[in-house]
Amino acid sequence: MAATLILILKIAVTLVTVLLAGSLAALAKGRYKLHGKLNVLVFVLTIVALLGLEVVARLLYPNIFMEHFAKHDAQQALYIHLGFSLPSAALLPVMLVLGFKHKRNLHVGLGILFLVLWTGTFVTGVFFLPHGE
Repeated sequence: MAATLILILKIAVTLVTVLLAGSLAALAKGRYKLHGKLNVLVFVLTIVALLGLEVVARLLYPNIFMEHFAKHDAQQALYIHLGFSLPSAALLPVMLVLGFKHKRNLHVGLGILFLVLWTGTFVTGVFFLPHGE
């Protein structure tokens, strides 16, 4: 079950990454409203995935990951992944508020930080977290 959940999360991270790439492409073309709409979609999907994970991991199956991450290498990969994913998830609502309030300089600066954190989230989540039993 844990392996399946991790695989689903890897697919979700990949889909969100594709949406983020589309958002950056819209931005590059000067389509600011599309950029904003795609970012809202990214935010909603990310929050839904995080809440879904929390419900499954904390309420339905509290020990679902205990055995899966029992190995030291898997634990290290998870900690590194969380080091990127938690700050990037925390930045998402900040980025949305700044974008809607037209605080361009701060939005762009934090956007660069978010891009670095999300790249780390994607790479560590998709390529380093184990999803096999």
